[in-house]
Order: sequence, then structure tokens, then C-alpha cells
Amino acid sequence: MSQSNQPGELLDRVVKIKRCAAVVKGGRRFSFAAMVVVGDGKGRVGWGYGKANEVPPSVQKGQKQASRSLINVPVVEGSIPHQVWGRFGAAKVLLIPAGAGTGIIAGQAVRSVCEACGIHDILTKSYGTNNPVTLVKATIDALSKLRTRDEVAALRGLDPDELRGETSSAPVKAAAPVQSA
Repeated sequence: MSQSNQPGELLDRVVKIKRCAAVVKGGRRFSFAAMVVVGDGKGRVGWGYGKANEVPPSVQKGQKQASRSLINVPVVEGSIPHQVWGRFGAAKVLLIPAGAGTGIIAGQAVRSVCEACGIHDILTKSYGTNNPVTLVKATIDALSKLRTRDEVAALRGLDPDELRGETSSAPVKAAAPVQSA
């Protein structure tokens, strides 16, 4: 993982390196595939998958692809705004917001996505497969579904105060009494 605190710099984390062998006339030819997650630690995260004959070029290709696929994630006080499910293939990931000081309660693949995104307090549970590649994709899917309270209010055409349950200045109509037969 590259550590730099310069503005605009992305933090990267290699989640998985796979080695593939092709049997050829002279023996085995090895190639490598790297799954990389990048993020700025302030609500942007992406993933990339690079393949090459050596490990460093495959990681670089993964970083380049990940930096092109960044998504914005709403981070509220170091956690997520609401509970959400993410799915990719056989992997299902449940992300639950947590109070301050809880930390990241997650496996290695989901943890790397949360750390790159800048989430500090979260509870997670994964169902289905334990393949890190599909878990990362399912986590990104879950994070892309997150909405803040203000975004939901804007989508519904409401004032954010109305969504919180606070009354507005408009009077509320009383329901008509029900008559029994």
C-alpha cells in the first residue's frame, strides 16, 4: 500500500495476486493477475484488475484501471449513512453503520475497500463465496447504492426537514372519520 499525504494522491492496496501457468513446448510460462483497490480516503474508491507477465506491471495496470473507475461514496462521521446490501455473482455483502470507535469489522477484501474509501467505523458480513475478487466487487456495489438523507429528500422532491419528520409550515389535513355500516 502506498502511503502519501499529498493532495490528489490515491492510496492503493493490493487485494489479491494470482499466478497462472500456461504449459508450452519449453515448459511452463507464468503470468500474474493483480486485484487492486484505490481510494483517496475521503469518499472516493475504485477497483482494477491488471494482468502481465511480471507482478509489478500487473499491479501498475490494476492501479491505472482502478483510478479510472472511481465512485463517490457518502461518508457520514466516519461511517456510512444506512445499512445496505451489495451483490456480485455468488458474493453478498452486508454493510452496517457503526458508532465512533468501533473500527472496521470486516475481512481482508472488504476491509481494503473501506480503508481506501475513508470509512473508519463499520460492521460487515459476507455471505456466499469467499473469493476476494467478487467480495471487492460486491462491496463496491453496496457502496454505490448509498444515499444521504438530503439526496433522498431531493429525489422525492421534499425539503430535508420534512424527511426527518419535522413539521413544515403547511397545515396537515385531518382524515375523514370512518363510518361503520
